[in-house]
Amino acid sequence: MQPQPTTIRVVIAEDGVLLREGLAGLLERFGLHTVAVVGDGEALKFAVAEHSPDLVVTDIRMPPSFTDEGLRAAVELRRAHPDLAIVALSQYVQHRYAADLLDSGDGRGIGYLLKDRIVDVEDFIAALRQVAAGGTVIDPQVISQLVRRRSDPLSSLSAREREVLALIAQGHSNSAIARQLVISEPAVGKHVGNILAKLHLPQTDDTNRRVLAVLAYLRDGRLG
Repeated sequence: MQPQPTTIRVVIAEDGVLLREGLAGLLERFGLHTVAVVGDGEALKFAVAEHSPDLVVTDIRMPPSFTDEGLRAAVELRRAHPDLAIVALSQYVQHRYAADLLDSGDGRGIGYLLKDRIVDVEDFIAALRQVAAGGTVIDPQVISQLVRRRSDPLSSLSAREREVLALIAQGHSNSAIARQLVISEPAVGKHVGNILAKLHLPQTDDTNRRVLAVLAYLRDGRLG
């Protein structure tokens, strides 16, 4: 008999009642157990202390100022609990604390997704599972906006290399990228090698380490 997968225990932080209840119901449908739903950053920190979840899914904008309370709470939680997996959801990129969140815990177990790009429920759930397992999933638009804050944008990358970089940022392996772009896996490997060389990043075959390398490049841009 196959062993049953470990249930992922989740705390959801979202100030909109309908949205957070809907998200909790969605997660339950896919086998993720919601242990608490809260509406602000302080309540999120209390819920994590009480329930010791495997994963936090938090909106960035929450009361009282509806600016970056959720993101700041996420950064504080990662400082206190480096192994706590966190997925931040937002309608925009909050530059000030984004680098702090991506830096925390060596960048592992972190997701930063834009709400308007979460159109495939199964992909969203897969991203949550990947982050809960210690992976890193960053929306390509987040990568793009953070990179544009550097004095030297990725102008040296070709259009295809930018496509590959976006998929790397989402945590895809070379084989998955090849399937999505309908090219050969050796071609993907060549593109990845070119990207890492142009960005002066270390070569590695590990998908998560490649994502972390990209994040290291972004951090070197002194974002914020």
